Amino acid sequence: MHAITMTTDYLGLTESTLTASGAIATAREIAQQPRMLEQTHALVAGLHEQIQVFAGGLTGNPAARVILTGAGSSAYIGQCVAPLLDRQLAARVDAVPTTDIVCAPHLYLDPEQPLLLVSFGRSGNSPESLAAVKLAESMVREVRHLVVLCNADGELGKLAVAHAMTLLLPPETHDTSFAMTSSFSCMMYAVVAALLPAGTMDSRIKAIASATDRTIHEALPVLDALALERHERVAYLGSGVLQGLAREAALKLGELTNGAVATCFDSPLGFRHGPKTFVNARTLVVVFVSNDPLTRRYDLDLIDELRRDGCAGRIVEVTAQPRVDAGAESIVVPDMTTAADLDLLWPYIAIAQVYAFFTSRAMGVTPDNPNPAGIVNRVVQGVRLHALSA
Repeated sequence: MHAITMTTDYLGLTESTLTASGAIATAREIAQQPRMLEQTHALVAGLHEQIQVFAGGLTGNPAARVILTGAGSSAYIGQCVAPLLDRQLAARVDAVPTTDIVCAPHLYLDPEQPLLLVSFGRSGNSPESLAAVKLAESMVREVRHLVVLCNADGELGKLAVAHAMTLLLPPETHDTSFAMTSSFSCMMYAVVAALLPAGTMDSRIKAIASATDRTIHEALPVLDALALERHERVAYLGSGVLQGLAREAALKLGELTNGAVATCFDSPLGFRHGPKTFVNARTLVVVFVSNDPLTRRYDLDLIDELRRDGCAGRIVEVTAQPRVDAGAESIVVPDMTTAADLDLLWPYIAIAQVYAFFTSRAMGVTPDNPNPAGIVNRVVQGVRLHALSA
């Protein structure tokens, strides 16, 4: 088994170089993910029985509902894993952002349907996250709250509600950089490990962490060179659980370049239905290729079609099953040829994070604080919450 790399250099750059260029926190937090994933697994495994006692009455109830919620990257965690959890749990599982719940709660909260609200928070201080918990408490007759949190001081973990459990992740996952990286990956892992049956991830975590570590280090030269091509537009595409990941990848690039690169996301099949007009000679298209045999065929069909079109600046397939004829147009995740798409989430998102990091640096942006004007903030500001109308 590949040993996870321990170093004081991050993403191929020295600590002093990263510090001087305002990039140390982002680089460190991307690079630490394999180790943090293993720590998160150990933490959740130790609490799994307690979590099941707390949540099992709802997750095992076909009449109940699980809502995975958060804002921004925290919302996209739910969009990645909700389809899989919905198939595995007896309860209905949906991903609904806090930003949707807060502005239209009557569309998403059923007073008579038992609810497990799973709230994700890096800081635990986002106003919409706090408001969503309070709305669920006031509107739903039977509700429990599972809070997946990276910050021990987060307000989300301190709310006085009757039935709540906080799953506090290792302190290093409380990313100090602007963009969520290890907080995203570890909260995503935590909810899967917590809600699936005990032991489900025991035989998979080592392979996930190892593949993520190897991918980060082995793809550095390719991703650095790709960033230096300075594409003006980037489209991320993914099917199934990888569609939510495409959305997160697009957000990372937009955040770390301070909006200088235009981004979009979609599924490969959906991309033909209008969004394909986004593609021009300065566009990079990145496709997260599924390992599922059926889904993979659709992914590859779209890649081949785009290459025949000849309109895109570059088309890159991120894959665990490389095609011989793809050559340099593939970024390969090692040792995952038979892995489920769920397991690909972590090495795949690491590729997008590293590319966004290198693109930020190539454009002269400081990754740790890409928006120094404060138009957007690490913890959202400027939200005015309105009273719930009757």
